[in-house]
Amino acid sequence: MADNKRVVIVGIPGVGKTTVISRLVQTLQQKGSEVKHVVFGTVMLNKAVKKYGIRRRDELRTLPVHAQRKLQVQAANAIAKMKASVLIVDTHLFIKTKEGYWPGLPFDVLNALTPTNLVLLEASASEILERRMRDKSRYRDALEEPKILRELELARTMFAASAVVTGTPVLTVRNEQGRVKKAAREISTSLGFT
Repeated sequence: MADNKRVVIVGIPGVGKTTVISRLVQTLQQKGSEVKHVVFGTVMLNKAVKKYGIRRRDELRTLPVHAQRKLQVQAANAIAKMKASVLIVDTHLFIKTKEGYWPGLPFDVLNALTPTNLVLLEASASEILERRMRDKSRYRDALEEPKILRELELARTMFAASAVVTGTPVLTVRNEQGRVKKAAREISTSLGFT
């Protein structure tokens, strides 16, 4: 059944999440579905603006982890109240902080979101590096391909753990350069939209 889906879509920075999700939203709307797309980091930012004076999403990771943690739980609870036939949550599996990699989907966040589907977007390390270098709108860490490969590996591990915790079906989709429609169609089909 394609109705009442809560789809959490994840991927490391530069994998093309925003592009694929935009195409997916168009595809689902063309099929007559009521779709809402929410960016987890934007919800966190809206909560952080007043309390911490943060102005950009990329500044969130400079806050102490305990402050990020509170914002993360508040955002998850706010998103949990949102309604749509298909709610797409755009987020990260981990955030690189001064203290190390911090999980983007810990147990209480997953519990609040209650996803029906988990989707991991991937791309080759070289494509990710190229995309990160082209994207001037974000403040991202410069990494070499070996470090990106380690991040992809960490993402797969955290993704598997999220599936085990939620008991949710998972899908890994490759977002190859120039194949955005294919990636969006693969996700759409997995959600029951043919």
